[in-house]
Amino acid sequence: MINTEMENIIMNLIVDAGSAKSYAMEAIRLAKDGDFEEAEESLKNANLDLAKAHHTQTDLIQQAARGETIEINLFMVHAQDHIMTAMLAKDLAAEIVDLHRSLREPAFGGTSKKACCGYEANVQRKGD
Repeated sequence: MINTEMENIIMNLIVDAGSAKSYAMEAIRLAKDGDFEEAEESLKNANLDLAKAHHTQTDLIQQAARGETIEINLFMVHAQDHIMTAMLAKDLAAEIVDLHRSLREPAFGGTSKKACCGYEANVQRKGD
């Protein structure tokens, strides 16, 4: 059975990674709405939560490097999955925010909100 201290460490990894992923997804939604300032704030929050998870992860790696026994079990693997997924979500979210910005803001290569988002009105479905 897993000890309480390791249980708490694993739960913190999962919570921090899950929070980071949620912030990353929020950043995408905000960028879709054109709220780039808030999207950037969400990305910063994602980075802060990932930093906490990474710090905990690094502590575990250092303990193992010193020869201390670190119990690896399904819960730990699950926590590592969450961290990896959150890191990928944050990186992709940053790219998607930039993409939305480039489509909407002339300074970033776009034309305007209407020019990038009004195209739906010009698209017809087959059979219409």
